[in-house]
Amino acid sequence: MYKFILLLLLSPIASAQITIVIDAEADIREVSPYLYGRNNSISSTNPNWTLPQEDVVRLRDAGVRFFRESGGNNSSKYNWRRKLSSHPDWYNNVYTNNWDEAAQTLQKNFPSAQGMWAFPLLGYAAKTGTANFADWDYNQSKWWEGVNQNLAGGGVPNTTGTKAKQEGNIDLYLEKWDADSAVAILDHWFGTNGIGLKREGIQYWNMDNEPEIWSGTHDDVMPKQVSAQEFMQRYVDLAKKARALFPEVKLAGPVTANEWQWYNWDNKTITENGKTFPWLEYFIKTIADEQQKSGVRLLDVLDIHFYPSAKKTEDVVQLHRVFFDKTYNFPEANGVKTIHGGYDNSITKEYIFSRCNDWLTQYLGENHGVTLGLTETGIDDSISPSVTAVWYASTLGEFMRNKVEIFTPWSWKTGMWETLHLLSRYNQTHAVKAASANETLVSAYPSVNAAKDSMTVVLVNRSPDQSQLVSLRLEHFLPLQENAATYTLSQLPATETFISHTQNALKKSETNVVGNSFDLSLPAMSVTSVLLRSGGEVLGKEPVSEPFQVFPNPTWDNVTVKWTNQDFQKISIIENTGRQVFEKTIGKAQREIIIRQQLSDGTYLIRLTVAKGRSVIRKIIAH
Repeated sequence: MYKFILLLLLSPIASAQITIVIDAEADIREVSPYLYGRNNSISSTNPNWTLPQEDVVRLRDAGVRFFRESGGNNSSKYNWRRKLSSHPDWYNNVYTNNWDEAAQTLQKNFPSAQGMWAFPLLGYAAKTGTANFADWDYNQSKWWEGVNQNLAGGGVPNTTGTKAKQEGNIDLYLEKWDADSAVAILDHWFGTNGIGLKREGIQYWNMDNEPEIWSGTHDDVMPKQVSAQEFMQRYVDLAKKARALFPEVKLAGPVTANEWQWYNWDNKTITENGKTFPWLEYFIKTIADEQQKSGVRLLDVLDIHFYPSAKKTEDVVQLHRVFFDKTYNFPEANGVKTIHGGYDNSITKEYIFSRCNDWLTQYLGENHGVTLGLTETGIDDSISPSVTAVWYASTLGEFMRNKVEIFTPWSWKTGMWETLHLLSRYNQTHAVKAASANETLVSAYPSVNAAKDSMTVVLVNRSPDQSQLVSLRLEHFLPLQENAATYTLSQLPATETFISHTQNALKKSETNVVGNSFDLSLPAMSVTSVLLRSGGEVLGKEPVSEPFQVFPNPTWDNVTVKWTNQDFQKISIIENTGRQVFEKTIGKAQREIIIRQQLSDGTYLIRLTVAKGRSVIRKIIAH
């Protein structure tokens, strides 16, 4: 007896049922296909490299639709004429970097996808690899703390410090690179005498990469950080020239490095005319001022990066709340504390994308058209695949809800291929409203297709060790009375499981849908998608060949229903919102029923149910 009680105490017990209400007619927002994106999927550094067929299959089957291929920091000194880049994280050595080949590979293998590259704004580009630091001779090209020393161009390494004993000469491996040289790649790619790339497939261009920390990442050419004002002059000049060459170009900036840099340029907020601005607000304000002067659109996507350091599961699975949730106290809040100047330790709520939306509206007006993007992010390598899947699905879900346009994680961990495949393949095109009674623990991210006859509900359980019982109610969407297909990711192993659409870790099952609701048990730390169908005007399956009769129609306070040669089990009346207003059991030999039910004006569905939950449905109008 005592042993039995002890087992009960030790066993994880699912918490009380969580109610989720989904309204298919509320907060309808188009889901950007560019949320299903990646960084660095196509190599451009090996002249003998071709995209392996197994990678083509994996990328296609996982549903990657946006390829950011500029290479992050390596894009700042890219020379498209020489097809070279200087690598700031490896002695500034210069290596082959063939964006032409990468872009051609993209458009050949993924013709319907979108690619993204970058315009360098740093002012220098790679010239030659002849002055590279001989890293193989030094230590067989192994990583050590000095890989960031400026040794290309004849530098002398320092084994005990972070700075080289002697800095390399930048003129030996770099050349000046102005805005005209940077944007000339557009003619090279898309122009009359170019290489024939399709410009509609490479519309998005980053305005360089993480400029707020150039004095750290590119200190060979910028030992002292350029001012925010000077950077904005460079930005505006290049943006105008890019727009002139390619009017449909999508300019994405300022490509901030991390949470601290969302608010700080050169480690401090910006003061102008006696007023203090956090960096992103100043960037947006300056864009608005310059657009007003020139009449040229200078920004299409407000783009940031985010690299949290969280290691605890309970923190990682809440990281999606950093972007829009105004109630979330972010444990790593830091830069936001400087938002008003100084350092206010009481400020812990980030909601950075909500802030940016407010600034965009404030400075650019209501219909500014600037969208949001997160083109780099990553979580700690120690995080398990199942937690990774939950973090990734939660972030995708929040971005679906809030009209984020681009999402391309930088680091790619086990669990992300599986999640990308599940969501990109089965999600619909328009997100709709969902409200969970416990949003911190369980979230629902529903989407419908344009015809509103299909719905996919993504359910995320963030509990590390407990399954969660959920009860879902659908409003303005009446699903077929069938067993709906359900796909789940849970208990993912440490090794990669996703190979293709037919070889993966998805667990398929079915969920019984009754009326406009269904119940589901979600495994601990899991992502589940439920696929629901609606039959349009005549809903449900037709298990009988002879339709039943309904009269009078329109009606008000009574309706007669007749049928022949079919044993129905029950009859119900449902509002077009999905709420059931009447239900009655039918006798086995019964072939007629008169329903005396006063109905408010509107459209209703009469459902007759047969064995195994199948049903036939007819529409009636009450007035």
